[in-house]
Amino acid sequence: MDRKTVGMITSYPGVTQSDWLWHQTPHYFGVWGNIQMLIHHPKPDFLLMYQYDFPGAPQEQPWLERLLSKKSPKQLDIQPNLRGVSKEQIVYLVREPPFDKTLENRKTGYAMAQQYCGYISGPDDFAPVPEYMPAIWYLGNLFEELDQAPPPEKARSCSWITSGISRTENHRKRLDFLKLLQDNDVQFDLYGRNLPQWAKAPGELRGKWHGMAPYYYNLAIENYADNDWYVSEKLWDSLLAWCLPIYYGGPAADKLLPPGSFLRLPSMDRKGLEFIQETIASPDAWHAAKDAIAEARQIVLHKLNLLNWMSDFTKKFS
Repeated sequence: MDRKTVGMITSYPGVTQSDWLWHQTPHYFGVWGNIQMLIHHPKPDFLLMYQYDFPGAPQEQPWLERLLSKKSPKQLDIQPNLRGVSKEQIVYLVREPPFDKTLENRKTGYAMAQQYCGYISGPDDFAPVPEYMPAIWYLGNLFEELDQAPPPEKARSCSWITSGISRTENHRKRLDFLKLLQDNDVQFDLYGRNLPQWAKAPGELRGKWHGMAPYYYNLAIENYADNDWYVSEKLWDSLLAWCLPIYYGGPAADKLLPPGSFLRLPSMDRKGLEFIQETIASPDAWHAAKDAIAEARQIVLHKLNLLNWMSDFTKKFS
């Protein structure tokens, strides 16, 4: 097989490890089908620009301000980062939600990407190719374990893994709902980072599996639920841990996953609170959804998987 290498650049400062996405394949060293994911390869065949903020463009997120703090954006030349990959074999994927306050910056990023990239997509109607985000997940398990192992033993009812981020109205709405649930003694276990002092939580988890796998249900509440494209790892992680997600998000999930593989949280208010209370009172809904969850997991692992998406993309150039 003529295997193609895929390099990657991103503006996420934490994504520096050589083995990025290697847990999303059963093969060693990032191999999936006809590709190998080697983000630091000096001369890859294809290049993935993953949530990349172009130097000189208005920035959506504060991380790039830190990244560029020692250099003027005008002094930076992007060409060395492209490593000689031809334009048609460079993919630009946007991952962050299309919040209203960052929309103009987002459009500018798409316009700049057209100078360098042959394929440009994002989970919004403003992208040259509006598209669902290929799936990544944040469980540390081996691929074979997720793919083949039976459901883990379920010991508790419901969990929620979230953060205390409050940058946008959507984030603040989620925190308000969290407070509503806790003030009304809804029985769920909360985990997360930078949570407010009033939140009753033991703290952050090193591995999300530990805060999901022992639970029948998991609250999967998106930062953004206002278009037909956006769906994130919050749903994939929950399903891969064999939870029945109680999901708040846009309609994208309905188009990607089989019916019955997740429950729709109707709203983040008292109606939503009552829905959660009624659902988690017994494991009946989880047992009824078990087969649909199993089917959804296979779709996430083998079809929606970002490595599979990249493999399919590269086949266009065979």
